[in-house]
Amino acid sequence: MRTTTLPRSAPPSPAAIPAAYALETVPRYTSYPTAAQFGPGVDEALYRRWLADLDGATPLSLYVHVPYCRALCWYCGCHTSVLNDDARIARYARRLEAEAERVAAAMPRKGPVAHLHFGGGTPTILAPADFAAVIGRLKDAFPFAPDAEIAVEIDPRTLTEEMAAALAGAGVNRVSLGVQDVDPQIQRLVHREQPTEQVAAAVALLRTHGIMRINVDLMYGLPTQTVAHVRASIAAVLALEPDRAAVFGYAHVPWFAKHQAAIDATLLPGAAERLAQAQAAAEAFAQAGWVEVGFDHYARPDDPLGVAARDGTLERNFQGYTTDTAETLIGLGASAIGALPMGYAQNEPHLGRWAQAIDEGRIPVVRGVPVSEEDALRRAGIYALMSAFDVDLGRLAAERGFSQDTFDADIARLEPLAADGLCTIDDRRVRVPPHARFHVRNVAARLDGYWVPAATRHSRAV
Repeated sequence: MRTTTLPRSAPPSPAAIPAAYALETVPRYTSYPTAAQFGPGVDEALYRRWLADLDGATPLSLYVHVPYCRALCWYCGCHTSVLNDDARIARYARRLEAEAERVAAAMPRKGPVAHLHFGGGTPTILAPADFAAVIGRLKDAFPFAPDAEIAVEIDPRTLTEEMAAALAGAGVNRVSLGVQDVDPQIQRLVHREQPTEQVAAAVALLRTHGIMRINVDLMYGLPTQTVAHVRASIAAVLALEPDRAAVFGYAHVPWFAKHQAAIDATLLPGAAERLAQAQAAAEAFAQAGWVEVGFDHYARPDDPLGVAARDGTLERNFQGYTTDTAETLIGLGASAIGALPMGYAQNEPHLGRWAQAIDEGRIPVVRGVPVSEEDALRRAGIYALMSAFDVDLGRLAAERGFSQDTFDADIARLEPLAADGLCTIDDRRVRVPPHARFHVRNVAARLDGYWVPAATRHSRAV
């Protein structure tokens, strides 16, 4: 029907792609429709109906959001705030328990929990006893699979012996450590001063208590950061022998995260330098024998995430690339988002109003979006591109009961990108070649029925 391919000569480099694509603002596609489409049409009443209709034969995932930190990192784009009032943090834990019980009671059929993820903020800001109590209440409210993955995001600067013991005792078997960059000057510029020795001590402490699955988070595009900084940071974390790494591009969105205004935008790398840093990260992990997972994750070849990337079973959710195949994700805590077969539901982000809803006996969902059959089709196409860099859109549409030409207008929108080397089009099959891996979000956006070019609600593509 149509064929647009790259020349058969030597493969182009990422730098050959026009720089304008790196500057496009496009979603990260951890959901579809994205949060930009959420609205008040999804409320507590609708969410309760969705919960009541869930199929109890399929696995569940749980996400618990803890929106507090001891100090604010200026690059952060998450829903979090600084709090040093331990009594308020303890009350938040009690409300988490109440919310979990209330949501579970609204689900007459509950499949086994295969994944539990604590995000933030800093989940380990909870007192060790409170953290253990929250997990205990979750296990009372929901059935857990014997091999469930229980993962927690950790700030290495605040990890204590008591908390490491509590994590292990509660069954935590995977942790994610924020590193970002090991250079002291860059750390000062983003208000995240964290000596590498402190990270190493946290890793050793966790392993002493039997928590062996370690993820690290790194960033590129930070103020004054260079390719050399990225390479040095990766060398430092590889010496700690983690299992997985995520390398996120810093998204400077001070209109959304107002504290980012503290970062001097004149010190941020340009588009070409950001792309070079992303490529340097890929090269460093490849040289270490790691597997590329999507466009911004890496894993050891024997890690389940690396295996999924090779086997074509990779999944994507709000935590990024994952092995989690559950169709239902229950979000708990202020601002947490749940993903159900019927749609997405987000809790009240405002901490005071979230707490009030819990105290009044309500489930605090205030916004979201139903997922139509066409949305589900487009999500499948986008996720296939994001995870495997390859999708036959005609076949996908036919398999889901749509006409094979459903995506033809979108494929036409991809023709200029194919001409610029971001993808190839063979009839209705779209592939993103290895050199364009970091631009997969540009390609996916052309399958997005809601995306508007030049909108400022999203981060840059690279």
